[in-house]
Amino acid sequence: MTILSDLHSLDDIAALHLPECDHAAAAAAKARQDSLTKPPGSLGRLEELAIFMAGWQGRERPQIARAQALVFAGNHGICDQGVNPFPQEVTAQMVANFQAGGAAINQLCRASNADLSVVALELDRPTRDFTQGPAMDPAETIEAMQRGAAAVDPEASVLVLGEMGIGNSTVAAALACAAFGGAATGWVGRGTGSDTDGQAHKARVVEAGVARHQAARGMAMLAALGGREQAAICGAVLEARARLMPVILDGYICTASVAPLFDTAPRLLDHCLVGHASAEPGHLHLLEAMSKPPILSMQMALGEGSGAALALGVLRAALECHNGMATFAEAGVSDG
Repeated sequence: MTILSDLHSLDDIAALHLPECDHAAAAAAKARQDSLTKPPGSLGRLEELAIFMAGWQGRERPQIARAQALVFAGNHGICDQGVNPFPQEVTAQMVANFQAGGAAINQLCRASNADLSVVALELDRPTRDFTQGPAMDPAETIEAMQRGAAAVDPEASVLVLGEMGIGNSTVAAALACAAFGGAATGWVGRGTGSDTDGQAHKARVVEAGVARHQAARGMAMLAALGGREQAAICGAVLEARARLMPVILDGYICTASVAPLFDTAPRLLDHCLVGHASAEPGHLHLLEAMSKPPILSMQMALGEGSGAALALGVLRAALECHNGMATFAEAGVSDG
């Protein structure tokens, strides 16, 4: 059973009873950080990450016993509008590459010690063109969310999320624009190789889709403009929250995927970190709107969970320092 097993309406997401951060455990972790053999605050974000993990794991010394990486893949009807220079067959081809171990995410998961699973979501049945109507109906959206929730390993200590889907940079721009407003041109980047004309065309498509579905808020926005992999990411995020499992989101597309959750209630993402700042220009605007500082900025724009997997190594380093360093008292060092 998952938290979404009995979900019958997208409206019920806002009423889910979800656990909160353990502030006492976070405070204990902060006190430990201040007692370690270093000037307080001198490890910067590493200290913040350790305290964050303590709060969500509910213990002063958090651990990563197992890290799970999930990559969800889907295809999109918006590709009928010519928004991507690659055919949708590439999605299935890349899924096969993931499964064979040949993609960047495979190497980064190995380097960061994460167990990778790839979930393909009806690749032979793309969603519908959101300029002509909703991309998915509520039942399809719920089904994809339930697939995402069911894929979460309940034994994992942290969840790394990524995606793959030809056309999904257009979907991401539409979700971000719908959630936070502004001109479509500010949310649209080159994606997988669009030239200047292609980028302008994508912006016009996004503008048309957002205008058509301007009344859709919250999870209705996900159904109207999103895809199955975006819905699965939302489902996985909610399941992780129910299990007090911190999440590392990948770049622009992954972060935009959870914009409907943020629009429903920002608290739904309190347990989420963002692994990196994508080179896609809309991502920085999105991170600012969500108040989610990225862990890394490496000028990456690959997707597939690559930036989140890389950030997992930083998170592991933060916990090694937090748990392994001696306190001033233990080391016999004067703290002034």
